[in-house]
Amino acid sequence: MKKTSGRVLELLGLLQTRAEWTAPELAERLGVTDRTVRNDMGRLRELGYPIEAERGRAGHYRLGVGAKLPPLLLDDEEAVAVAVGLRTVTGVAGFEDSGARALTKLEHVLPDRLRRQIGSLRDATEAGPVNTDSNVEDPEVDPGVLTEIAAAIRDHRGLRVFYRRDDTDERIEFEPYKMVAWQRRWFVVGRDPSTGDWSPYRVDWLTLRLPGGRNFTPAPLPGDLTELVVREVARTGWAVHARLVIDAPADDVLARINPAVGVVEARDDGRSVLVTGGDSLEIVAVWIGMLGLDFTVESPPALVDHLRVLADRYARALVGSAP
Repeated sequence: MKKTSGRVLELLGLLQTRAEWTAPELAERLGVTDRTVRNDMGRLRELGYPIEAERGRAGHYRLGVGAKLPPLLLDDEEAVAVAVGLRTVTGVAGFEDSGARALTKLEHVLPDRLRRQIGSLRDATEAGPVNTDSNVEDPEVDPGVLTEIAAAIRDHRGLRVFYRRDDTDERIEFEPYKMVAWQRRWFVVGRDPSTGDWSPYRVDWLTLRLPGGRNFTPAPLPGDLTELVVREVARTGWAVHARLVIDAPADDVLARINPAVGVVEARDDGRSVLVTGGDSLEIVAVWIGMLGLDFTVESPPALVDHLRVLADRYARALVGSAP
């Protein structure tokens, strides 16, 4: 049988992994009797942990809410997963410092064997470029803003914000439904209570106005959340928006693009329309070039000018090249 101290710690760890446990379930996991489980629960209470018990045939134990924060007990795989996740989040704008602090704290309390395992993983891995999809810097997002938005979603409380649109700050109020992290951008999907329209709002483009809006009763989101974000971001969520006529049927275009690139619409003449965008003209031009199909730019005019510059540059590169 395990020593009492080790068994009690394992018991505490089990209580953290599930909302409720029966005594027989815990006894089986720990390899002890139901009576030993009851005694160990008493030891946890003596240490200040809020153990709640419900008697009867459907009786169970749970770890209640208390003022004392219990130690977070992770098994080997969980500890490594958390450490790798924290290393990833330190590359997300707005979370570099807090992610690095949390990772440092975690590594300080890990057993030596796990610290070596994570160190080996770190030393054997090279990080790629932080930003490979744009020639503009990733936007900074204040973690406190994300926390406030998450609380509004939880409490069904409206958000009042200044939202940057076309270089102007618009005062809007909406009912937040869900946050989405996509392509190194944060969006909050919300519903306009006055029109019933659903839209994704870029978090780095909004400034919270406090206090927040009125409480609301959540309405069901029509359709698929991911599809809504992709469609609306392609239309309104980029710094540069483009509308292109592609000399190919919609199915051919859809087969060549990532759904995150934009929205494809069929035309009666057998061609299609691609609505796409990006954070700069340069990146939009790159995406179009990778399409591998003939196209005509309907908008914006600045994209036409940029493609002319690229065409001249590529033509000059061909001068004097081997046939």
